[in-house]
Amino acid sequence: MENLKNSSDVLFILLGAIMVLAMHAGFAFLELGTVRKKNQVNALVKILTDFCVSTIAYFFIGYSIAYGVSFFSGAEVLAAKSGYELVKFFFLLTFAAAIPAIVSGGIAERAKFTPQLAATFALVGFVYPFFEGIAWNNHYGFQDWLKTSFGANFHDFAGSVVVHAVGGWIALVAVLLLGARHGRYRKNGEIAAHPPSSIPFLALGAWILVVGWFGFNVMSAQTIDKITGLVAVNSLMAMVGGTLAALVFGRNDPGFIHNGPLAGLVAICAGSDVMHPVGALVTGAVAGGLFVWMFTITQNKWKIDDVLGVWPLHGLCGTWGGLAAGIFGAKALGGLGGVAFMSQLLGTLLGIAVALIGSFVVYGLLKMFVGIRLSQEDEFNGADLAIHKISATAERETSW
Repeated sequence: MENLKNSSDVLFILLGAIMVLAMHAGFAFLELGTVRKKNQVNALVKILTDFCVSTIAYFFIGYSIAYGVSFFSGAEVLAAKSGYELVKFFFLLTFAAAIPAIVSGGIAERAKFTPQLAATFALVGFVYPFFEGIAWNNHYGFQDWLKTSFGANFHDFAGSVVVHAVGGWIALVAVLLLGARHGRYRKNGEIAAHPPSSIPFLALGAWILVVGWFGFNVMSAQTIDKITGLVAVNSLMAMVGGTLAALVFGRNDPGFIHNGPLAGLVAICAGSDVMHPVGALVTGAVAGGLFVWMFTITQNKWKIDDVLGVWPLHGLCGTWGGLAAGIFGAKALGGLGGVAFMSQLLGTLLGIAVALIGSFVVYGLLKMFVGIRLSQEDEFNGADLAIHKISATAERETSW
């Protein structure tokens, strides 16, 4: 029976890892559909290579920092319990690799390629697992202090803060250090609009992310005996709330509508295992409205050229999700309890602080020593030709 349970757990978490791995295709197509045509190849190549660099960084450094587990032992040891520890690493790797995938959308169209790979290695190897270990593995006694002080640990079931808020706030620093795309904001106050290059590809990316998210959230139970349909239905309700809010507040704009479900799903990650479905619906709806409102403000009023709006989507909606778990997870609002708003607030603020400091160090040093931005000529020609020497579609038909 123990072997059967181990095998079942391995299959359970492996399916989750595969579903979240598929989400990286969603990241790629969401970015591909949003950027201009001359940067589509770069979007695809970045997401794939970032994932591979993340794997190396997390396998050799990051996972050990977060969980104290090293893979420097024989295959016989690693294969124990049907190899559960290995597939658990695979599952958590797909979360870690979401950090550079999130950042990629913010810095699109004008970031150098190789320095971004270096940033990916540093972020996934050191910055992200530092906070992951605090939130999910009780490092440095922070969780114990919260429980003693406020009666509950910081609760982040599937990473509203650990993954999304951290990724979004890291991206904000990178976007600010890079600066806006040339010609985006003109001296006379005009703003040059860069409409999405392909709404169908953008929508495809959103749909892939939505489907994969049910692996992201439900399989965060990590063992099959802890699975609960509450997580699945809460994820569904938050997705619906986010979509409908984005439809209303975004005035039927397809770009907003397809980011709405992502906003809702980002926000529900933290409290999906403790909220009532109605609380999840409200959480998602607030996130959808928050994304539309803050995306518009950051782009048009604050003139922050965050191409895919990853700071409003992941940074702010993830922050809201961390706080929402402490509100709608309470028994008074139909939740299961076991959460405290002050613990949620302080845990979320710590995640933001780690993200801001870590990102400033990583991108600040790269900017100082090697540069992180394409030349104006390369940016004008597009990252596809400048970096990869090929465009997404041929300019003309070949003659043979």
